[in-house]
Amino acid sequence: MPESQNTEWKERWRDEYLAQVCGFANAQGGTLVIGRTWDGAPLPGVTPDDLSPAAFKRFRQLALRSRRLDEESLADSNAGLLDRLKLAEGAYLKRAAVLLFHPDPSRHFTGAFVKIGYFEHDAHIRYHDLIEGDLFTQARQAQDVLLLKYLKASVRYEREGEGLLRVERYPVPREALREALLNALIHRDYASTAPVQIRVYDDKLILWNPAILPPGWTEQTLLQPHISPPHNPDVANAFFRAGEIEAWGRGIERIFAACRAEHAPEPTLKLHSGGLWLEFPYDPAYLRMVKQGSNKATDPVTDPVTDPVPPEITRVLELLTNEAMPPSVIQQRLGLKHRPTFRANYLHPALAAGLIEMTLPDKPNSRLQKYRLTATGREILQAEQAMDSESWRGIHS
Repeated sequence: MPESQNTEWKERWRDEYLAQVCGFANAQGGTLVIGRTWDGAPLPGVTPDDLSPAAFKRFRQLALRSRRLDEESLADSNAGLLDRLKLAEGAYLKRAAVLLFHPDPSRHFTGAFVKIGYFEHDAHIRYHDLIEGDLFTQARQAQDVLLLKYLKASVRYEREGEGLLRVERYPVPREALREALLNALIHRDYASTAPVQIRVYDDKLILWNPAILPPGWTEQTLLQPHISPPHNPDVANAFFRAGEIEAWGRGIERIFAACRAEHAPEPTLKLHSGGLWLEFPYDPAYLRMVKQGSNKATDPVTDPVTDPVPPEITRVLELLTNEAMPPSVIQQRLGLKHRPTFRANYLHPALAAGLIEMTLPDKPNSRLQKYRLTATGREILQAEQAMDSESWRGIHS
């Protein structure tokens, strides 16, 4: 029985539903079903063929690695896999199936995406991004965009054997950021038309999630050990099977633990304006480093250091000495044929270290995008060249 004008499902009884019952009685009648979760309700008009093959492929890869689904289940058809995950009911797919595997869930559920913005202050936004797609894609891409575009890492290089080990530290620990995103996407109220919103400032990051807590729960309940009745149990189960979460009810605990592990300030948690606010303040030492205009720091941050930059990144800096270039040209001049290798080992590390920057930061995927040296990148390159020159003179003196 799909939801319609005369049929509605509710997870639990609330006295305010009496008004809907009266509305049914005064009109053409209707049915109010109590006890079904929102994500477990059937969604007419959507079939397995409407879902994303790429989303199913990624889920199978994750679930195979996690070993939380047997090989027989993973070898089944997409329709069969949905049935094994209990994401179908009779002839209908559940809402959770659309959130997890549809290429654009917001076509069916307004607000089913992530909104990220960089604010100079509350009233002025400098640039923003919308992260869409299935929930697994949203979780991965939101973290990537935050780390590559919005959050500036302090970077140092430590010797490891004969080479150098790159060590990055972000103002919000990677694991805490990942857990916060997963927690927001899995447990949010998708009946709300507002998206998950992330506000990035110079000194903090705020994540707002349109969440509904169980009756009687407060912020303090979340901060203490608790058994979680997930708002979207079918969504949570799929993420668990994929190995993306470890156990229900530990998301907030893991966020705080990740911050403590990296000696980062713990976030603050509050319920306000119809949702859950999670605010990550930045470490004062990190803020001092940014103010000084340096992208390298010791831990804890004291004076900036200038350890040698890996040669592959130095090659990128040398190419951009006199002009900005599109990534395809940089890759070509480096003599690299494999695009993922170029991005993972050359472009992204230089960008995350603040040594290069986009010429069109508001349009990261633009075909006109180019990269250029930052002031820090130019200083680092000059320092590297000066060291090489000094070494050459020492050898030939």
